[in-house]
Amino acid sequence: MSYILSAKNLHKSYNNINVLNDVNLNLKSNQITTIVGPSGAGKTTLLHILGTLSRPDNLKNSSLEIDNVDVFKLKNNALSKFRNKKIGFIFQFHELLPEFSALENVCIPKLISGESLNTSRIKGIELLSDLGLKNRINHKPSELSGGEQQRVAVARALINNPKIIFADEPSGNLDSENAEILHQLFFTLRNKSGCSFVIVTHNKDLTKKSDQIISLKDGKIIK
Repeated sequence: MSYILSAKNLHKSYNNINVLNDVNLNLKSNQITTIVGPSGAGKTTLLHILGTLSRPDNLKNSSLEIDNVDVFKLKNNALSKFRNKKIGFIFQFHELLPEFSALENVCIPKLISGESLNTSRIKGIELLSDLGLKNRINHKPSELSGGEQQRVAVARALINNPKIIFADEPSGNLDSENAEILHQLFFTLRNKSGCSFVIVTHNKDLTKKSDQIISLKDGKIIK
């Protein structure tokens, strides 16, 4: 069976408090996976490790394969390049740079990867147009609604055609109508691009629709 992500034996603690305890999981390609559980269960910590933003405590005894690459074996520069090419991120607060336009924000990951400004702009405009923001590409984040800001963040996550996107409560700051629009967008993108999504959420409707649910409690996956 083909997995886009496989993690083994992940542990993480802060100030002698176990946050993750022997987490093992496999995620299939082209699926939407939700991570659920009570506050303090370790959801965001797990997401950050799976997204290569953090590392487990037991690095020598754990592994994380994404698209058949053991990312824990990559050195910092190689890991940064891998992350830029293969992984996208969406956060609860869009994390857009306020001084840049929507299009400029979207283009940043592609420019970092070494693409030309013209190529990056063409791809950015295409994505923003697909997400219903064709007339908003030159607007700065402060001139956009919350839902529009998150769609810009989605476009930014998609611009390098990643294999997997990690999202931390992406609709947590939106009203119910915009949250539903954003969730439906994830499923549309999964079907269109084949990208996998891993989403930390408290939204029950999204969880019910997801392909796989990972439930965390006290740093452990519960069946």
